[in-house]
Amino acid sequence: MNTSEADVIVEIKNLKMYFPITRGILRRKVGDIKAVDDVSFIIKKNETLGLVGESGCGKTTVGRCILRMYRPTSGNIVFLGSDISTLPESHIRPMRIHMGAIFQDPYGSLNPRQTVGGIVGKPLRIHNMAGKRELSDKVNELFNLVGLDPSMMDRVPHEFSGGQRQRLAIARALACQPSLVVCDEPISALDVSIQAQIINLLEELQDKMGLTYLFIAHDLSVVQHISNRVAVMYLGRIVEITSAEELYSNPLHPYTKALLSAVPIPKPSIERTRHRIVLKGEVPSPAHPPEGCHFHPRCEMATPECHEERPSLREVGNGHMVACIRV
Repeated sequence: MNTSEADVIVEIKNLKMYFPITRGILRRKVGDIKAVDDVSFIIKKNETLGLVGESGCGKTTVGRCILRMYRPTSGNIVFLGSDISTLPESHIRPMRIHMGAIFQDPYGSLNPRQTVGGIVGKPLRIHNMAGKRELSDKVNELFNLVGLDPSMMDRVPHEFSGGQRQRLAIARALACQPSLVVCDEPISALDVSIQAQIINLLEELQDKMGLTYLFIAHDLSVVQHISNRVAVMYLGRIVEITSAEELYSNPLHPYTKALLSAVPIPKPSIERTRHRIVLKGEVPSPAHPPEGCHFHPRCEMATPECHEERPSLREVGNGHMVACIRV
């Protein structure tokens, strides 16, 4: 890739995250859930990389590996030039100053027993980035940054709406001015009217603070709006990655085409004439993924070679990468 090292915030190399399957009183290992199976990509400075796919494809697991909430089974996570994939927890903690996380459920990600001012200011206290006198001023700034009234700092989370809670979660994620923010489906639990406000806020903050986002979602229309590049995941693997504009105008992988065909178009004349791709069968179990291409049991274009040969993610022009031997 023609990208200088200084421009790369995160580089993922051959990342695997397997969860053991155990049985019996002695918890004997009998297999693995292959949640992430050999994933590689980069996230560049000041960009938003959208990560999309069906539920259970491994999107959230990738995000949690980058945050080192999980220790990966194998592979490398190079964050700001340092490989953090095998670092012990004592060495990871200082690195987390440069990471932020916004989780899916604004009702479950905030401690109901704490005041919202205490929640937003907690990262500053944990990393000793503010004394008692400075803390209140910095929390005030964070409240203003996300469009909340600082006079509400002494309230508790249940006194806020879902959209306000997600603004609090964004303020907490930005408290330490991170280099990377992992947004794990940050709007899927919100009303549609509030979703646009949160997306616009994230974009404004990115421009103002020079943030880099990994934006995990299953809503392709939202990802198109916010992302510079998009990576499509299926059953633990990346099947396509390119710019958002290229992906939506020229999808190459059969799975990407099927996903995009399911996105409704608000023009009845176009909606009536376009071809809808309905995938056959169910998503295979990540405990027993198919040999060769993981998508071949549901693919209209599959050939006998697809049953045996695992397609590598290769560039087909203009930074457009796809894992399909038929492309």
